[in-house]
Parts: sequence; structure tokens; C-alpha cells
Amino acid sequence: MALNQALSGINAAEDQLNVISNNIANAGTVGFKGSTAQFAQVYAQTGLNLSAVAVGSGADMTGVEQQFSQGDLETTNGSLDLAISGNGFFVVNNGSGNQYTRDGAFEENSQGYVTTASGSYLQVYPPNGNGGFNTSTLTDLQLNTAQSAATPTSTITVDSNLPAGSSPPADAPLSPSDDQSYNASSSFNVYDSQGNSHTASIYYVNTGSNTWTANLYIDGQSAGSQTMTFNSDGTLQTPANGNLSFTPVQPTNGATFPATMTMNFANTTQFGNAYSVGTIDQNGFAAGTLQNVEIGTTGVVTAIYSNNQTVQLGQIAVANFTNQQGLQQVDNNNWVATQSSGIAILGSAGTGQFGDVEQGQLETSNTSDTTAQLVNMIQAQQNYEANSQMLGTVSSLDQALFSAVDRS
Repeated sequence: MALNQALSGINAAEDQLNVISNNIANAGTVGFKGSTAQFAQVYAQTGLNLSAVAVGSGADMTGVEQQFSQGDLETTNGSLDLAISGNGFFVVNNGSGNQYTRDGAFEENSQGYVTTASGSYLQVYPPNGNGGFNTSTLTDLQLNTAQSAATPTSTITVDSNLPAGSSPPADAPLSPSDDQSYNASSSFNVYDSQGNSHTASIYYVNTGSNTWTANLYIDGQSAGSQTMTFNSDGTLQTPANGNLSFTPVQPTNGATFPATMTMNFANTTQFGNAYSVGTIDQNGFAAGTLQNVEIGTTGVVTAIYSNNQTVQLGQIAVANFTNQQGLQQVDNNNWVATQSSGIAILGSAGTGQFGDVEQGQLETSNTSDTTAQLVNMIQAQQNYEANSQMLGTVSSLDQALFSAVDRS
């Protein structure tokens, strides 16, 4: 019996060394969670037949328990390197179902999808039309499907100051090439339906006390002339809402402008003796290509384009479980839910029980500090040696017993 006990101890120590060896081997694996071997005493008879002097028959490994403590966060500055600071798992899909991981070393495949190194797709909540996210469904995160299309200029906002007390210009009628035919001017860019840039100029002509005409030209072609009047205190009187409508000449490059361009002068004033350009804003922009991806602590993925436009592509889903120890380890540092773990509790990062998503960081293995693992290894090695010595001692005693029996 003692031989079997010592042999079971050797096997248990070897199992423990195997677990520790795997922990040390994965000290550099992103998001890896170390394990500990669990053992129990073995009896030759059932519990109903155990007596007060029953001696166990050795040890047996009953399971390998994973430790889900968080590893350190390491800065990488990679836009698709992500870590969860706190509770939760990233949700990925390998085509056969959802899996869960703490390994946030994601990359973009040839179709623009964000995947793990093994090809599983990162799951996000898709955006709603109202600016939120549909948390009732999950979808693959794709980066290059939401290119920023061109938008033609339809509205222009002008916040300028026209000089009070101006007189009508010396020359008439207005001619953009004759600076004596207008009092002031400003130029800015507008965009057609294909995102091509065009030069627009607004020419102001004083036509009498507190009265002006605003004349819009695009690429040297007149888009019309409209009248503005000001109150005695210098504020705009008409139009009451500040909106003036112009009709641009359509470009010859196959693109179009809106039939009507609206310019808002509500904040334009008539103060002092100097013309001030102020600000001129318009709502058009050229087509844009994806330049960068920003991911906030709540997991919102925002695409930033070369035309300074932004588009929200989704919100990273985060999962948690009632019993993390019940998760089943699968390949490539992922887990799947089991009956023991319970179903995944899905939510958003930074809320409730879920930690924050950190962009440009990766979670290191929680066995990266190998000191504790080496201490455990020494202890397991000592257990192995002790059981080996016990095996040798029992074998020597048996040989002595057999020799005594032979002599008798």
C-alpha cells in the first residue's frame, strides 16, 4: 500500500509540475491566466466503510483551477491593442459561436474586419440611426465599410462685421475684378457633390444708409445678389432669420451643387468703421479615407477620416459570468461558456460590473512575474523527491523483509 501511496504522490507532483511549467511557458502570452492544480486524498474503500483509523491510499489530481486575477497593463500605442481594466471579457466569434478572451491584441484582416490573431471576429453593438447602439444584437467590427462620402455645400454661416457709415462704391455695377465696385469681400471654399473644392467669394456693396447687397460668386460665376438691412444699433434687421438664398451655377465636371445655397447672416453686424471677416463656416466636405480609429473607455469605436469627419462604427461588447471558474478553456487563449459558468452577461465597458476598455494597451499574463511560479516549482520538486525517497525506503524495507523470510 505504501508503494502505491508514494507512486500517487509522485504522479501528483508531476501533474503539479506540468501545470507550473505551462504557467511559466505562457509568462509572455497576452491575457493568459495561470492555473493551479487541485488535489484530494484517495481512500481504498467508500466513505460509508471508513473507520476512525483508516489511512488514505494516496493523492489524486481532481482538477486544474484557473486564476482570473488581472495581469499588468502594458502600453503599446497600437490602435487595435486593447485591454480591459477590471472585470469582463472581449467577445469574439470564430464562425461556430461566441468565445471570450482577455487577449486584446487585435488586428485588421484583408476585408477590414477586426480579428484575433487566430481569425476570430471582435463583436460589437451596431450603431443606431439616432446616435446610440443596438445592445440587443452583436455584429463583427469592420473598419473600411463606412468610408466618409463627399457632402456638397448647402448652408454657409457668416459672422462678419460691415463698416458702419459706408458709402456706395465709386464704380458700378459690381465687377469682381474692380475693387472700386464693392466695399468688402471674403473668399472661402465650397464643395460639390463629388467633393471637389471650388472657390466662393462674397462681395458686399453698400447701397445706402444701413443697406447692403451680398453678392455670391463661385468660380467667378455669379450665384445671385440679395439685400440686407441693419437697425440703427448695428444689428441685422432683414432678413429676420438671417437667411439669404443663392442659386449657384452648376459645375462642368459632372458634379452638382444643391439647387439653392443658403447663407445665414444672423450674426453679421454693422459696427465701427472697419470690415471684419469674422468666421465663415460651410457644411460641405470632400470624400475622406480612414486615417485612425479611436476607442474610448466605454468601448465606442470611432473612425476618423482625412476630411476631419468622424463616424461611430460600434461599441465593443463586454461579457462577464456568474462563475468564471466554470468557463471551459479552448484554444488560442479563449474560453467558452458552460452550464457551470452560466450564460454570458453582456454589457458595456465602464458601466456596472464591467471594467474600462483601454486603447493602446495589452494585459500581460498574470504569471509574468515568474518568482511565485518558481517557488511553487521548487515546492513541487521537493514533493516529488520526497515521494521518490519514500518509494525507495519502502522498496528497501520490502527487500529486507523478503530476505528475512528466505533465511527462515
